[in-house]
Amino acid sequence: MKDLPFSAWIKRASLRVITLCACFSVLALGGVASAERYDVLIRDGSVIDGTGVPRFHADIAIKGERIAAIGKIDDGVKAKRVINANGLFVAPGFIDPHAHAAPGIEKASLAPAAQLLFEGITTVFLNPDGGGPPTLDNQIANLKKHKPGVNTAPAIGHNAVRRAIMGEDDRTPTPEEQARMEALVRDAMDAGAFGLSSGPFYTPGKYSKTEEIIGLARVAAEYPGAFHTSHIRDESNYNIGVLGAIDEVIEVSRKTGIVGVITHLKMLGPAVWGRSGDAIKMINDARDEGLSVWADQYPYAASGTSLKAALVPGWARDGGDQKMISRLRDMELRPKIRQEMEKNLERRAGAHAIMIRNYAPNPDYVGRRLDEVAQDMGVHPLDAAIELLINDAPSIISFNMNEYDLEAIMRQPWTMTSSDGTLSEPGVRLEHPRSFGAFPRKIRRYVLERGVITLEHAIHAATGLTAKVHNVKERGELRVGHYADIIVFDLETIDDTATYEVPEAMAHGMKYVLVNGKLALIDGQVADDQYGRVLLRDKQ
Repeated sequence: MKDLPFSAWIKRASLRVITLCACFSVLALGGVASAERYDVLIRDGSVIDGTGVPRFHADIAIKGERIAAIGKIDDGVKAKRVINANGLFVAPGFIDPHAHAAPGIEKASLAPAAQLLFEGITTVFLNPDGGGPPTLDNQIANLKKHKPGVNTAPAIGHNAVRRAIMGEDDRTPTPEEQARMEALVRDAMDAGAFGLSSGPFYTPGKYSKTEEIIGLARVAAEYPGAFHTSHIRDESNYNIGVLGAIDEVIEVSRKTGIVGVITHLKMLGPAVWGRSGDAIKMINDARDEGLSVWADQYPYAASGTSLKAALVPGWARDGGDQKMISRLRDMELRPKIRQEMEKNLERRAGAHAIMIRNYAPNPDYVGRRLDEVAQDMGVHPLDAAIELLINDAPSIISFNMNEYDLEAIMRQPWTMTSSDGTLSEPGVRLEHPRSFGAFPRKIRRYVLERGVITLEHAIHAATGLTAKVHNVKERGELRVGHYADIIVFDLETIDDTATYEVPEAMAHGMKYVLVNGKLALIDGQVADDQYGRVLLRDKQ
């Protein structure tokens, strides 16, 4: 295949042949397999196993939590539940490496994670962008208490530990503070975190220097298989530029040996459109150097963030939201802030490219563009933004990417699929459609409609590749002995129905979703029970 080196294709194809031969041998041994009673038997599906090799027809048998057999299984074999997958595709459950599912999934009301199951997601990584709690014990306890509908895997966030030790201050940590932050990372890794997440685009991580992140990553790197995933310092040309920010992640990996992931890689804003080729070359050069550097991406040309992060300069956010608001109210200081906000608005492609996602003082502004809100207020869009920021903490959808860069990044063999989606109560705020449709959208739009990548590539980027990069064991590929996280979907109907205007719409096409061998989604209906597990790095 064009998206796999030939040697890797041969190796994986050979492994598949060996697996199939083993299954056929079992079935031929005196009818032993024909007497076996399985819990679930998926018959006659078109299997895409997550390794990237071409699809093949096979039956899949599940016993307990695991895959027991793959191949042609005797017609006489019995199972408690038989799924006729003729005309359907069978693949590993999707693994989302970047999801804002917590703290929602820690609550009883959202623990079933129905929107994720409808996408085909069976495992999510928590606490991206440097976020989450500074210690993981309570989060892990909450997840176990309510038992999630999908598997969850925590990371430890740089912003979280920095905030716990240093607050929102714009300064360099003292040696003692650096040591305390590193101790929090070590405690989290001991508790089962899979790796470190950073988000130096956001405060307080914005105030860090690279050496600070290297120190934390060096601690995480002591644990085999750990990763560092980063919402990079600049996805546009705010400060060091997108290429400089990518280089920062590479440098962290170079200095520590840790797996590096540039999360939701993009070229944000007209000033950097077309620079995806330079970014791809940088990552390929780093990989040629022997560094383990990867990326993930959501398949949308609009991002989601907070209005303050998008527009307000970092120095004006020093000390937290209340100090920022005081500065915005200061009529002597406001012109300086506004001048820098004007440049940031240009980076975001202008006021019409920003959609308001929540605003408690006036819900009528939700779903409207910043220029429209400004017109209602009778003020300039920048003054409207300042007014919104003084009265609330709006989140936004920012239409700031182009398809050329998106597709160029998607084609790379080191790019995984992510959602960057949230899990929250309906009506709390206008969601980004990626929260409900990222994985089906990639198949519908970029495989079937635009032909950017093959279906095998898309499945691999959402399963086996993600498991490999993030050290998820015995998941992500359909193999005998692996956990039975499996999706059965209809390629004719798979689709994301969520839009920017109506985002809270379930995806279509998933017929069955199995989580740890149990049917969590059956003919479009979510099961009454929840079957996810809290995955910890050393207890998977």
